[in-house]
Amino acid sequence: MTPGLGGEQIEGRRAVRELLVANRRPVRELWIGEGQDPGQDQAGGLGDIAALAANRGVPVRTVPRDRLIATAKTDAPQGVLAFARPLPAASLEELVKARPGLANPFLLLLDGVTDPGNVGALLRTAECAGATGAVLPRHRAAHVTPAVAKAAAGAIEHLPIAVVAGIASALRTLASADVWTVGLDPDARASLWELGLASEPIALVLGAEGRGLSRLVRERCDSLVAIPQKGATASLNVAAAGALACFEVARRRE
Repeated sequence: MTPGLGGEQIEGRRAVRELLVANRRPVRELWIGEGQDPGQDQAGGLGDIAALAANRGVPVRTVPRDRLIATAKTDAPQGVLAFARPLPAASLEELVKARPGLANPFLLLLDGVTDPGNVGALLRTAECAGATGAVLPRHRAAHVTPAVAKAAAGAIEHLPIAVVAGIASALRTLASADVWTVGLDPDARASLWELGLASEPIALVLGAEGRGLSRLVRERCDSLVAIPQKGATASLNVAAAGALACFEVARRRE
């Protein structure tokens, strides 16, 4: 394993609950704000989260609400914080390795996506669509900050993530491993709906809003596809475009 990705502070009820349920990494402590509705019988309620923590032997502290809010790094921690060991990072070589009895690799690569909300939403979408891993560049990208973890709503606990020196160089590694790379480009002539792939190893490559894919990344993708649009708006938000692309690949792989 390569060094951790971040993710030491997890905020938000869904993200904290998945941290505890996945049981993938040690959790040092859980904070719950005073005066919160415990919601003991509700899955994802604070009482449910506290019970999961107790079952795992995680210390649970009730702290003044002002202290919790002051410690939080997102706008709405929903009354709960968890402090954990950093999320372990996978290597790109691990993500492309074929394993007997398991689905072929289905990866999501983010080229310069820096908005934490978009990165978190894309990781959540990829995990829900059955992706087997995600790849982030070391520079010019959001990694697993508290905002990314909260937007991902627990997906980071289940989706292996690799950090690479650059997406362009990662595409060479994928090509040598016979992984088909498909870049999303609004100017591409081919349509996402005509993507002729099924169960083959595949990697979707998404660029930042506005700039899109970098020139070298665009050149190294095996194919470029666009999402057909009917309206007058120039383009989709990258998280929305990524959701359509991920579930189109999932649909075809079935």
